[in-house]
Amino acid sequence: QVQLGESGGGLVQAGGSLRLSCAASGRTFNNNGMGWFRQAPGKEREFVAAIAWSGNSVYYADSLKGRFTISRDNAKNTVYLEMKSLNPEDTAVYYCAADRYYYSEPVRRWEYEYDYWGRGTQVTVSS
Repeated sequence: QVQLGESGGGLVQAGGSLRLSCAASGRTFNNNGMGWFRQAPGKEREFVAAIAWSGNSVYYADSLKGRFTISRDNAKNTVYLEMKSLNPEDTAVYYCAADRYYYSEPVRRWEYEYDYWGRGTQVTVSS
């Protein structure tokens, strides 16, 4: 069974940092672009960051540039999201996803381009 599993979420104070991990099982996603999305309470899911299969191209939501960093370790079949200077507006369920393209360098920000999704990990930032 193909799965993506997020971990690393939790409760953190404003100004703090967290690193989320997304591990794949059942198959490798080393040849796919990967993305992070988030859904805050009462809001639609939104794009956070994406990384190409090679790791050479990354893309961030404009409002998150400079605070969030996406990376991947293909040897571990894992994608990471480093988050710093967190604020209560970052409170959300964070999802990782794998896109449907192989060996494609452009990174994608639209949900319809992602075929595999994790179940999410909760991040709560207290003020």
